[in-house]
Formats: sequence, structure tokens, C-alpha cells
Amino acid sequence: MTNDERLSATLTFAAPVASVFAVLADPSTHAAIDGTGWVQEPVDGAPLTEVGQLFRMAMFHSGHPDRNYQTVNKVNVFELPHAIGWLTGGYTGDGELEFGGWFWRYDLAPLGASETEVTLTYDWSGVPQYVRDRGIPFPPFGPEHLPNSLHHLAELATPVSRAG
Repeated sequence: MTNDERLSATLTFAAPVASVFAVLADPSTHAAIDGTGWVQEPVDGAPLTEVGQLFRMAMFHSGHPDRNYQTVNKVNVFELPHAIGWLTGGYTGDGELEFGGWFWRYDLAPLGASETEVTLTYDWSGVPQYVRDRGIPFPPFGPEHLPNSLHHLAELATPVSRAG
């Protein structure tokens, strides 16, 4: 789905909803899910457990003025095991925490005991004009990014069968 300021993609894969949620709640998996090379690693190692929790991620982007930088994310949705999401932001020059107006959200629907339908949404409808005036394109990635991220998530969450 797409509208003027929101993109979403849906994928069903063979993993229980609890397994999928556990992968999403572990910031150490986010670089592998993202797949762009922008998300590097968590600065804080704690799993996500509640609305309001902050977690920082080390990032890299060749178009960013600092190239290597950190984001501060705030969990704004935590409905175990059905939905998880976060706002992305960072600290301003005076040390204040500021969010850019975009968020990531994963909605999980169990389809029986061993399948889950996952919808990933990227929404930038809350981006204020002064952020848009900085010349950052929204979305800052191509249309294939969300489906690719869901495929990466499926690889991480799907149990590997072991031949004996």
C-alpha cells in the first residue's frame, strides 16, 4: 500500500507470531532486517519491552553530514505479540531529544500456530516543514526496501529445519 506519506508492505511466512515479535524486539537484529547498510548496530543492547523505551542505533549513510551517526528511537507501539513500532530521532546540538516525524511499525497477525502475516509501515506524515526544508527526500529509500526488509525478517524468524 502507498499513499502520499505512508508506505507499507505485507508478507506471510512460516514462523510463529511470538518468534517474529522476539526478532523485532531485539535491536541487535535490526541491521540484518534493514539490509541497506545504514543501520549498523545497537548502541544499547537491551531488548524492547515497553512503550516509551528509548534505544540508540549506530548508523552510516554516505549522504549524512557526519556519515557515521546515531539515532535515538522511542518505542511508541508495544502490543505483545501483535504490534511494535518506534519513532526515529536524535539529539540536537543543545542536547535535546528531537524526533523527525517519521515512524516504523510492524503489525503481526498469526495465521495458525506456525505462520504469521507481517505488515511493515513507514509513515512520514508527521515530518515538520523545517525538516523537509533540509532537502531530505521522503521516503529516503526505494520502493523495494519494505518488501526486502520483510524477507530479511522472515529469514531471521523462520526456524531452520535440521536434518538428522
